[in-house]
Parts: sequence; structure tokens; C-alpha cells
Amino acid sequence: RSSRSGQVDPTRDYVLVGKERTDIGRPNDVGYPIRGIVRNGLLYLRNYEIDRWPTGNPETGYLDCDAGATKTLILQERREKGSSLYWDLGFGKRVSEELYDLRNDPDCVNNLAAERRWESRKSSLRRLMERKLKQQQDPRQTGDGAIFDRYLYADPANRDFYNRFLRGEKLRAGWVLDSDFEKSPPR
Repeated sequence: RSSRSGQVDPTRDYVLVGKERTDIGRPNDVGYPIRGIVRNGLLYLRNYEIDRWPTGNPETGYLDCDAGATKTLILQERREKGSSLYWDLGFGKRVSEELYDLRNDPDCVNNLAAERRWESRKSSLRRLMERKLKQQQDPRQTGDGAIFDRYLYADPANRDFYNRFLRGEKLRAGWVLDSDFEKSPPR
């Protein structure tokens, strides 16, 4: 309701972000849990289940990414060359921590989390994020993050999509192309 623009309240100098389950196509209908914080031009992300595919499993078409020309080109490049920076950034498995300097890298391409000179700022962001999430009783901070994976997927038509698809059941995933599905998962 303020008539001023910009940062009006000096205590509100960060934004918490998070994701649990937005897609289908992983074994047991599990999600890809992430929490993050944006503050002072930096984005810190914590990926909680790095053994999972962030945009959905390759064999089920990366179902958390709709079809499109860019997706098709990136998948084609990786298949032809065996590797692709763009595939790694868009579809590859992630490390547990990511840190990006949004002023100099707004596309979040250069992960600074492992660089020693960023350690202090990364640790500070991680501590603030974890403290605020604990205050909110976020299950990822209170030791029961797996509760999210136990919730029944809302749409009965797509429950257990991964296993049903691998058994050969014809399922409709109208937001992706048939060519998005990988014959075998990339390594």
C-alpha cells in the first residue's frame, strides 16, 4: 500500500524460494526438492535430492519442461555429440549447492558455490535461509522432508506415470513431443 517504490521496508531484504513437486514422470511420483534465497544480488540454491533428474526423468521425456524448439535442439545436440553444456544446464543432474551472482550472471550459468572466494557469502546465505525455513517449520529443515514424497499425486490419471509408462501403457503427456523421450537415460 506504499506510495514509494523499491525496497520500502529495510528488514525485507531477501526472498525465499522453493519447489517440491511440479511434475510427473519420476519413479514413485517423487519431486525435485529445492530451497533457495535471493539477497544482495546473489541466488543461493540447495538441491536436496541430487540423485534425481531436476526436469523429470529422461526416459519419460523430461516432463517438467514443455515441448518447444529450444528443448528439441538441446536434446538433439546432446544425442548427436554425446554431451552438451546446454543440456547439462537445462536437464542434467545438479550439485547440492548452487550460488549465482545475478548482477554479472543473470542467466545463472556460472555456479560459484565451489569457489573459495565465495564461501563466506554462500555460508551466510545458507544460514539465513535455513534459519528462516526452520522458523516457518519447513519439513526440509525439521527432518521430515520426505513427507512431500509420500503425498498422493493429485491427478489420478497420471499417478505412477513412470512405472506405467515403462510397462508400455499408452499415457498422454500432451505437453511434450514423442521425440523428447530418451531411449535410455544419459549417464
